[in-house]
Amino acid sequence: MPDSSSVPEVLFLMPQVNVKRVLDDLYTLREIGKYKTGVHRPTLSDDDMKTRYWLREELLKLGYDVHIDGVANVIGYSPTPGKKLLCGSHLETQNHAGWLDGALGIVYALEAARYLTESNKADVGVDVMAFADEEGHFGELIGSNSLVGNLTDEMLDKARNRTDGTPLREALARVGLATAPRTLIDRERYVGMFEAHIEQGSSLEVDENLIGIVTSIVGNWRFQITATGVQNHAGTTRMDMRKDAGAALMRMYNQIEQQFPLHAGSKTVWTIGKITLYPGAPSIVPGTAEMLFQFRDADENTLKHLKSVLEKIIQAENHNGPCEISIEMRGRSNPASMDEKMLREIEAAAETSASGKHVRMPSGAGHDARTIAQILPAAMMFIPSIGGISHHYAENTSDEDIALGAQVYVDAVTRILTP
Repeated sequence: MPDSSSVPEVLFLMPQVNVKRVLDDLYTLREIGKYKTGVHRPTLSDDDMKTRYWLREELLKLGYDVHIDGVANVIGYSPTPGKKLLCGSHLETQNHAGWLDGALGIVYALEAARYLTESNKADVGVDVMAFADEEGHFGELIGSNSLVGNLTDEMLDKARNRTDGTPLREALARVGLATAPRTLIDRERYVGMFEAHIEQGSSLEVDENLIGIVTSIVGNWRFQITATGVQNHAGTTRMDMRKDAGAALMRMYNQIEQQFPLHAGSKTVWTIGKITLYPGAPSIVPGTAEMLFQFRDADENTLKHLKSVLEKIIQAENHNGPCEISIEMRGRSNPASMDEKMLREIEAAAETSASGKHVRMPSGAGHDARTIAQILPAAMMFIPSIGGISHHYAENTSDEDIALGAQVYVDAVTRILTP
């Protein structure tokens, strides 16, 4: 583990940020659920709850009113009477993953709150939010969707842990949150919402930029595609008589790879994340096959067009092939644009501390800022990820880049609150 004393002395001279405190907080969180060089801290696990209580205690030291609500969102309310900016990210992680994904945005928000408190800026404040289950262990951005009113009781009842099937209600009860009320964001309280994150890609590093100013967050449309054929003996069923569901799904895969590049945008991505054959035995022609498929883009019209392309591929396979192909949408999040006024303030802060080393860019990953943008002006900034690695325990960012990002973040917060 790196030692915060190894950070160049010049970075400690930054007027708004206590860099040692930022790094120490990140190192503290890194130890909770530590796994190799990363962490394993799934939503509502004991280690996840330890981080939520840690954040609560740090905010109480600042005189904040702090609540952990009915889906495990941690909300720290600034006691100042003036304008507020909602800042934060998430504390849980993907399984056996990285130490900065989410935690960085929490510590930056906490440092902004400390700076405003210590500077006696009583006319403005930062509310700090740790959104629950951004990583989707139980569903789609459970915490932020609850905060904007998108999460119904029925959806809560149906939510299950993707790993072991534990109902969300049961998991909440286990950690003592069964009767805790859920919070709705008070739109009138905030001028906007600001989230910081590691890039989780390599664009900043490759182009030698230090700060990414996020212009939009992609939408992500997810599907289950099912082929239904006839299960039969692999040795005795003639090839011209087979209704092989696996082969039908492979033809679908090939058509997607041929057709999508002709219709996608310049930054569209698509992924076949899982293919399952049933019954999945070496000597049985599969009677059913399932594919989990998703595509992402920052333009909603592109997403709609790709859906129509996918449907045409399925129609052609149903017309030409021996198997029946069906499709079910399993989830849909639409793109969100970030607030231009807030982006300009982040840009000004970046130019002050990283002149010529910042860039506007879209986010290819989903974040809570996309959800909050439905009801509040929202903005995001990125710092580099070494090697573009994320959702893996090798995820890392240099202390120098973390320190610079903290300076830009706190500077941007003060600019947004006091333009």
